Amino acid sequence: QVQVEESEGGLVQPGGSLRLSCVASGNIWRILSMHWYRQGPGKQRDWVASIYSNGRLRYADSVKGRFTMSRDSAKNTAFLQMSSLQPDDTAVYYCKVQVDHEVQYEDYWGQGTEVTVSS
Repeated sequence: QVQVEESEGGLVQPGGSLRLSCVASGNIWRILSMHWYRQGPGKQRDWVASIYSNGRLRYADSVKGRFTMSRDSAKNTAFLQMSSLQPDDTAVYYCKVQVDHEVQYEDYWGQGTEVTVSS
């Protein structure tokens, strides 16, 4: 089994910054990719950013230029540095990890962490 845990979110003022982390642990042979999603109040869960095993990064247009995703492969950890936060960024942020178990790939989700952007 694989466990995925996001760091604690919090309350941030508009224009502020916050860094989230996501750690995967357990029965991991190889991590193929790590992703961030978010779900705002009354909204569907949307994809935010991804990092792949080859280092490739992808961002949703809504966060491009404001959010930066990075990783520490040795620690099975991904980070999401969020800057210039706006009220529309208020959401529960989820981390998803795609794990290669040699015979199959499987996705694992964290429980989510709440980020509130408000003055």
